[in-house]
Amino acid sequence: MSETQETKHPVLREKGRLMSASEIERTLVRLAHQMVEKTNGCDGLALVGIKRRGIPLAERLAALISGIVKRPIQTGVLDIRFYRDDLSTHDVRPVVSAGDLGLDVNDRHVILCDDVLYTGRTIRAALDALFAHGRPRCVQLAVLIDRGHRELPIEATYVGKHVPTSSREIIEVKFREVDNDEQVLLVEKVD
Repeated sequence: MSETQETKHPVLREKGRLMSASEIERTLVRLAHQMVEKTNGCDGLALVGIKRRGIPLAERLAALISGIVKRPIQTGVLDIRFYRDDLSTHDVRPVVSAGDLGLDVNDRHVILCDDVLYTGRTIRAALDALFAHGRPRCVQLAVLIDRGHRELPIEATYVGKHVPTSSREIIEVKFREVDNDEQVLLVEKVD
């Protein structure tokens, strides 16, 4: 394997399982109840999943909330690819256009959903992308795992689990909708 291939795909060693499928489900039920409580009955609520694993998270939470409040909760999909601050600056910058979110965010209470909160840069890009679609009344953040190491002043309102990690460790969230598997793993980069 060439050196450039190794840097793109590091060798990873599994250190342990942080959550099983049943633990993920229980955590989502708890988060859904917290959302209902903190949003005063969910009037005007919409959950927006950040591509990729934020989408099933948003859809599952919306289904759970719908079961609690007995009415549908809208979900949307947010693609942040062209809003990231780590795009190459050597080539011509891509033209940024807002993709179809699937719902109107104007004057809505929006909860952004993502699987892991790490540096905060993904969420910063998601906020830029979200505001390209309109002006929500309120934006909150829900994550399954908060692993720390923030580089920006971003915190989640709803956190499934706090998992302190080292910079060599990676949290792998696997959802059946994306990965045909259901668990959260802690893995480590091997030299």
